[in-house]
Amino acid sequence: MKNTTLIYLKKENKYLMMFRNKKDDDPNMGKWIGVGGRIEEGETPKECAMREIYEETGLVPYSITFRGIVFFINTLYETEYMFLYTSDDLDPEATGDKFDCDEGTLEWVDLNKIDEINLWEGDRFFLKLLEDGAPPFFMTLKYEGDKLTDHDYTFI
Repeated sequence: MKNTTLIYLKKENKYLMMFRNKKDDDPNMGKWIGVGGRIEEGETPKECAMREIYEETGLVPYSITFRGIVFFINTLYETEYMFLYTSDDLDPEATGDKFDCDEGTLEWVDLNKIDEINLWEGDRFFLKLLEDGAPPFFMTLKYEGDKLTDHDYTFI
């Protein structure tokens, strides 16, 4: 089982999201997600989130906020615990629109356009909780390949 982080950086009414389009073996190929990645041995989820933000975007937020844990079960991929964070505490001078990342194309996506982009179906549930200002939560998402078959959540 793998442990990962996923972070949504926010400025104005936009999230910084990555269109996964650069690695052939990427389970997220063709989908938009936040930034993040695997937690390394000896690393806390928060340390991983801060490292991944910098590695993938070059940005260093002043702070990040823990929002929840998402448990992914998928018939095609390794089961995963994902620690979810957000931050709107960015240096305004360091939030340009051009980023170079070897995992995908980074773009500021208007929150009003989230429904128009290709996401994992379950991501829509936790993105709604993030925007509603929900307290921290634990969510389970079950997939058969790309098809969401079950989901639930509870506030923690």
